[in-house]
Amino acid sequence: MSVVSASLYHQGKPQKIESLDCPPVLHGPDDFIWIGLLEPTEEELRLLQQHYGLHPLAVEDALKAHQMPKVDVYGDQLFTVARTAHLSGDEICYGETAIFTGRNHIITVRHGSARAHSALRAQLEAAPLLLMHGTDYVLHAILDFIVDGFFPVIETIEDEVEAMEARALDAFLNRDEITRIFTLRRTLMRFLRMLGPMSEVASKLEHQDLPCLDPEVRPYFRDVLDHVRRVENRTDALRDILGSVLEVSNLLESQRQGVITRQLASWAAILAVPTAIAGIYGMNFENMPELKTHNGYFVVLSAMVAICAGLWLRFKRTGWL
Repeated sequence: MSVVSASLYHQGKPQKIESLDCPPVLHGPDDFIWIGLLEPTEEELRLLQQHYGLHPLAVEDALKAHQMPKVDVYGDQLFTVARTAHLSGDEICYGETAIFTGRNHIITVRHGSARAHSALRAQLEAAPLLLMHGTDYVLHAILDFIVDGFFPVIETIEDEVEAMEARALDAFLNRDEITRIFTLRRTLMRFLRMLGPMSEVASKLEHQDLPCLDPEVRPYFRDVLDHVRRVENRTDALRDILGSVLEVSNLLESQRQGVITRQLASWAAILAVPTAIAGIYGMNFENMPELKTHNGYFVVLSAMVAICAGLWLRFKRTGWL
């Protein structure tokens, strides 16, 4: 069976559930059951549907695992979908966690998630007083755990973007680097499309009067909302920086081309002087002035050198050479 962990919590202390075929007996009104599933089969979810009264539409959504983040209300139960994210090489891979929340049970169904809830469960079990808040506090802890997983993703991308930014200022970007920038921008845009609904989920859980949520626990979801918005703002800033890197690279390339163009134009102007003079005196006409001048050759060479030197100094002072 795909059950990762299943426990009954009495006064915040766990009691392991050996089998899900028969629901355990609750000892008090504040007791609850926390079941964690990893990519379960339809039969496994249908079994839990019978025992805990899960809504059929929510069960179908949990099985398909192609949902955007959302919060649905089914009677006295909540169905929450959150998206997880982790880096696999240079790409952001997404998973999905569906959470069924009732007064006395919380069931998590994970698909494609790289981070198990074992560490979170151990952390909460180390503080029984927190678990005594009930399933709504566990729901908050799971969402907070998922959102905190976004920070390593965005921090890794930030390091890469900063390196690209420094590279763009020091040297010209090559084709592979430009391709990587466009790939990163598409990746960040997709990440932002996921963060928007996640923000709406946290806001809805904080502000709306929903079943299974006690008033004193609802403010905890504000912390989740703040974390989502921080990631959202950093992601949006990274997308802008990538656009700026491309603009800077284009400006530097244009500047370099302008410098080369001015240098070529300057040398062309300088070389045009001796070319024009030599072309004139190279014409095979018999009656041309100064052809029989004794020092004409040296005078013409001196004039060519003087004019070229004057042009070179002029272009040098204006910064073209």
